[in-house]
Amino acid sequence: MQLCHYYTTALEDWVTNLYKRLGIFHPSHIDPSFIARKMNIFLREKPFPSAHQVVGRFRCIVVDSRLSKEEKREAFFHELCHILRHVGVQSMMPETFRELQEWDASHFTKYAAIPSHMLRFIDWNDMYIIEQMSNMFKVTPELCEERLTQVKNRILIKQSKFVSATIYL
Repeated sequence: MQLCHYYTTALEDWVTNLYKRLGIFHPSHIDPSFIARKMNIFLREKPFPSAHQVVGRFRCIVVDSRLSKEEKREAFFHELCHILRHVGVQSMMPETFRELQEWDASHFTKYAAIPSHMLRFIDWNDMYIIEQMSNMFKVTPELCEERLTQVKNRILIKQSKFVSATIYL
């Protein structure tokens, strides 16, 4: 796979810029505790569904302590997106707006867990690439598979557009 054909989305660029401002340049630097501390967000674990809270300047993420280590990490990124990018109380907003916020948080989670500026650390020829990514980025194989599919699809789309443009020249 040729990573040079990969193009990023505005949300990916937003996450990359955030990470670079925080000094996060390698998969081993992605640490929810560090990110929360740098963003002035209290981070706690409790045995109930993950959630976030914003009251004035107070910001808190509570991650479900019953989840696996990888799932906790993904839950953190999901709630972080809500704090950094969303406003309003979801239970009081129109369903379509709530769905849009959840869609955004789902994509943010993939980009925060496996950021575009760190794709170069992945061995794209590894037969066990999903396992490699899961170990490197400390997230579930399911999330790695989704992100890998996303990357491959964007490369294929760009290559097909290039081929189409070449044919018509």
